[in-house]
Amino acid sequence: MELTGKTVLVVGAGKSGIAAAGLLHSRNIDAILYDSNETLTEDAVREKLPEGVSPRIVLGELTEEVLEAADLAVLSPGVPTDAPFVEAMRRAGLPIWGEIELAWQFEKGRVIAITGTNGKTTTTALVGHIMEKAFQDVFVVGNIGVPYTSMVTKSTPDSVSVLEVSSFQLETIHGFHPVVSAVLNVTPDHLNRHYTMENYANAKFAVTKNQTGEEVCVLNYDNDITRRFGEGLTNCRPLFFSHETMLPEGICAGEDMDAVLYCHDGQQEEICRMSRSNLLGVHNLENVMAAVGMALAMGVTPGQIAQALREFQAVEHRIEYVTEKKGVVYYNDSKGTNTDAAIKGIQAMVRPTVLIGGGYDKKTTFDDWMEACKGKVTAFVLLGQTAAQIGETAEKHGFTDITYADSLEEAVKICAEKARPGDAVLLSPACASWGMFDNYEQRGRMFKDFVRSLPD
Repeated sequence: MELTGKTVLVVGAGKSGIAAAGLLHSRNIDAILYDSNETLTEDAVREKLPEGVSPRIVLGELTEEVLEAADLAVLSPGVPTDAPFVEAMRRAGLPIWGEIELAWQFEKGRVIAITGTNGKTTTTALVGHIMEKAFQDVFVVGNIGVPYTSMVTKSTPDSVSVLEVSSFQLETIHGFHPVVSAVLNVTPDHLNRHYTMENYANAKFAVTKNQTGEEVCVLNYDNDITRRFGEGLTNCRPLFFSHETMLPEGICAGEDMDAVLYCHDGQQEEICRMSRSNLLGVHNLENVMAAVGMALAMGVTPGQIAQALREFQAVEHRIEYVTEKKGVVYYNDSKGTNTDAAIKGIQAMVRPTVLIGGGYDKKTTFDDWMEACKGKVTAFVLLGQTAAQIGETAEKHGFTDITYADSLEEAVKICAEKARPGDAVLLSPACASWGMFDNYEQRGRMFKDFVRSLPD
């Protein structure tokens, strides 16, 4: 759609909506910034807008007059596509885009798009770091924390944009076309939004829908859902990675689970070694293999990949070492917002662990997580909406040391009392942060602050 002369209804006055409004302003396209939150004030929204950006702001009820004034709606990722006011937009005949689709209209370079239930942020950051070894202009954007719309005007015919994209963002793409995509894994998550696993998986796999020919989608062979999808993929070329199977074609792990190999044409070419990186655990081996697959698909050399891996530092909030207090080591895994991520967090622990869990209820179950905790977790400290459900599940799986906290600060103090020298304390909630925190980053930062304030 040609946007010149159009009026765009931007839905959501958070980071994504503000960036979208800024992009439209920079291209002299009229925007209406709408948020259904009636407690917001126009002054509070305008304070968040960049200097000189002054769209019309509408708060609370979405009126017929506003719908008639708009030619297109752009949804922020947090806006459910089946919300009543979104249905009203459809009835009014408005095309429904997301922020990713809006940014794509102004993209001049090549795009790599990475999605999956877990591992997206680390893999996106790593791929971005690798791309910087081979290309001059590289932008790492999307769900990783930098809105795509805030950076796309800097793209050039030679640039590479590396995007972390969520299922929420992929629900509203139309022409968005990465040259390389990846679906790292698909496990139960966000079922309160997508309702069924089929809907959730289909949202993830939409990342490939506009790819063609020899363009590549990197997929996890060890995940049943992504393997089946890749085996039926016809519009682009699947490139599998696996640490469980030595594939004839794909990215594999050596027998020592250290070497990362590119298997092709009857050969096994070593690309890099995990022991020469700052990344630990099987989950990071998977992230590295996926990143290697994407880098090779982009023409990056093995030497450039190996150098980037040696230099790369793990991202914040993902099994992040915080400090040691009285012989107890504290780890921040606030990014563990679902059970699969939390399982990987506990698998990385090598000490007896006191675990902080719980948070926003995304309508998932916790049995698999509890099984992974056996033999590792000595005590649970639980908080948030899901605390009672997790506690009941823990009891069902034989755990007895379960304490409930009203706040994260209280939880940290309880853990400090329970943990003994040689133990670990792990914040790995298995739940989203909403309700108690703005996001998982805030939860992780607060955890680190509370831990560092404990007496030495």
